[in-house]
Amino acid sequence: MKKTALNSIHKELGAKMVEFAEWEMPVQYEGVRQEHLAVRKSAGLFDVSHMGEIEVKGIDAIKFCQWVTTNDAKKVQNFQAQYTLLCNNEGGVVDDVIIYKFSDEHFLFCVNASNSDKDYAWIKKEENNFDVVVSDKSSQYSQIAIQGPDSKTILSEALGENLDSIKKFRFEMINWNGYDMIVARTGYTGEEGFEIFLPWDGAPALWKSLMEMGREFQIKPCGLAARDTLRIEMGYPLYGHEIDEDINPLEAGLERYIKLDNDDFIGKAALTKSLDAGLENKLVGFELLERGIPREGYSIFRNGALLGNVTSGTLSPSLEKSIGLGYLSIKANDDRIQIQIRDTFRDAKIVNIPFYSK
Repeated sequence: MKKTALNSIHKELGAKMVEFAEWEMPVQYEGVRQEHLAVRKSAGLFDVSHMGEIEVKGIDAIKFCQWVTTNDAKKVQNFQAQYTLLCNNEGGVVDDVIIYKFSDEHFLFCVNASNSDKDYAWIKKEENNFDVVVSDKSSQYSQIAIQGPDSKTILSEALGENLDSIKKFRFEMINWNGYDMIVARTGYTGEEGFEIFLPWDGAPALWKSLMEMGREFQIKPCGLAARDTLRIEMGYPLYGHEIDEDINPLEAGLERYIKLDNDDFIGKAALTKSLDAGLENKLVGFELLERGIPREGYSIFRNGALLGNVTSGTLSPSLEKSIGLGYLSIKANDDRIQIQIRDTFRDAKIVNIPFYSK
């Protein structure tokens, strides 16, 4: 398994380590509930160095990004980030990514760890049609995320910088202890937060500094499990669950990131056709009305009829309710459903996403 630059620190902190996308990663330290609530109430620290980074440089960088992604890359300003999708020719999702624009001729894609090699190959094959150079920079970057209401205060103190000028989905280049870092106000928790890209070997020093500065705020190191419960509460999709190469992203509720009235992009024709024909399914959120925890793959029923399957589910630490996501027929208009948990059927109701809000 691959190891991040923080691997030994995780083990010193007593993390439970697991294999994830060929990486040895911490799934939890103190416990999922404690880590989750620390992010909601104060701050949590995540090692996300397993994520991939793909660089696009060249005169045609904007045209290239416009072609391979579904959002409007032309509207992204320098030092702004944008959530977008890579789609295949059939309209399925190759990956959901964030692009960071440095200039008209320089972009950085942050891609999911499980898709890093696939995404690079997918993007690279379009290189010859544009005046750009596509490079896999994943091995050069460590990535640390600090999330929670106190994250800006902690990070500002650690870096010795005023971060008020970094607005949501913006970033700045900051030099800290000789390391040139990308400090972005982005995240996957629904909270105030930042993601820091820095040279691979700089991660241990930054992690230790953030933990020290965050001590008075009861900052906690957080694993993959808390990262998952936090994103489920927000209804954020996870690749391989709510989206994949066989799922129409319009049915996943991601239409605001798909600009069908804009320039051509890979998958546009298929997505336009599916919209004209009428979408068949929709991603919904639900909460259980009885005891039980919905898990991925559990069946969803209504009055004995199978409607679909759970894509993600958990016992929400913030809400103290069991919640989940799943696909249902777009024609379904009754908000009462049943989730099959082993040999029993538990009543549930469809609710609005996100589940959690301040």
